[in-house]
Amino acid sequence: MHRLSRLFDGLAQARADGTYLTALRRLAKVQVLVLDDFGLEPLGAAERKVLLEVLEDRYGLGATIITSQLDPKDWHPVIGDETVADAICDRLVHGAHRIKLTGESLRKGLTNGTKPAK
Repeated sequence: MHRLSRLFDGLAQARADGTYLTALRRLAKVQVLVLDDFGLEPLGAAERKVLLEVLEDRYGLGATIITSQLDPKDWHPVIGDETVADAICDRLVHGAHRIKLTGESLRKGLTNGTKPAK
């Protein structure tokens, strides 16, 4: 599992040290890639490009799980560039299974030292 912001940081470092393509290949081979906290901040141009590359390399090869507080219909403004947003959303939404959680956050119980209710 990768918090999306940390994935971008790690791939920026890989680009700087010359291991970017190796890092992309490694991500493409993961059976299930979980990208956590999508949409907390708008994506910059470099982040849009990286996300599209990761998703394109993985398309049809493995499962990608996106966690977000935002409904997918609200992702375009966060992604930014409309054309790139269309490409990213197409790769994520095509054939997707959507699970919408409701109720109190499970993390809330974990932060005060209690176990979440079942």
